[in-house]
Amino acid sequence: MQRLAPALREDNVPADLISLIETILTATKEISFLVSQAHLGDVMGSTVDENIQGEVQKKLDVVANDLFKDILLESGFVKAISSEEEDTSVAGEKHGKFIVSFDPLDGSSNIDINSLIGTIFSIHKAPADMEASDPDMFKQSGNHQVCAGYVLYGPATMLVMTTGKGTHFYVLDRTHGGFSLVERNVKVPQDTQEFAINMSNQRFWQAPMQNYIKDLLAGDTGPRGKNFNMRWIAAMVGDIHRVLTRGGLFTYPADNKNPEKPYKLRLMYEANPMSFLIEQAGGLAMTSKGRIMDMEPTDIHQRVEVIMGSKNEVEACLAYYK
Repeated sequence: MQRLAPALREDNVPADLISLIETILTATKEISFLVSQAHLGDVMGSTVDENIQGEVQKKLDVVANDLFKDILLESGFVKAISSEEEDTSVAGEKHGKFIVSFDPLDGSSNIDINSLIGTIFSIHKAPADMEASDPDMFKQSGNHQVCAGYVLYGPATMLVMTTGKGTHFYVLDRTHGGFSLVERNVKVPQDTQEFAINMSNQRFWQAPMQNYIKDLLAGDTGPRGKNFNMRWIAAMVGDIHRVLTRGGLFTYPADNKNPEKPYKLRLMYEANPMSFLIEQAGGLAMTSKGRIMDMEPTDIHQRVEVIMGSKNEVEACLAYYK
């Protein structure tokens, strides 16, 4: 199997970006170890604090965020970072070429039950004419990402990543401590009979999503004429990994449960990187109003609705909004 750096060079990834990716993966390997030992140490349960999103932080959230932040800022490659766990961006090397957005531990509600969690990251080029302390440099659309990926901490620690030349799967080989390429140019099947959605929010959805899901649940007796299965891991990394592996539709639609927060997922470090991965694998990544990666961010913690996965099924879902 091909190791990470040669695989990236085959895609003509610049040396400085390869170095940054390897720095990110150094952090994820440490997080992978911490996750595997969490039940043996004092990193289980919740803290007494909330993050900027108003969500209760898990202890491992904080540990993972601090580890990721420290390694990136010490690398010299990064002008600034933004994280789900930070109030605003954090300045790094003023001449750094890149900025990195990340969710250090996606699906952290799964920690206590030893279920799937992961790290999501997105890399943009840093604007040369902006100060390292200026969070506005992160207001770039997903179209400008130079790399995006996630590391899934499951039975195997897997890296799924794109630099704009296909979506590739890597696995952490613990015999030599590095990631090795196991599948190049993953493709999402265009059709599917599987969907992922948080059904507990059904009563809060808009009418188009209500009608779409109702028709899926009607199965072969309904207008779709085929049966669908529902899967829900409650960690975006896990649900998107399933879509990339065998197809499907993943959605976190708009809802009116809290009118001030109609959307759940964050654009910068969840929706954009996952959209890049899905599109590079031949799928679609949309909101009900347009393509996710075309959105111009207004805030580093901006939330969006998400409908992504197998191309034909995403289009079938969007047809309900017309």
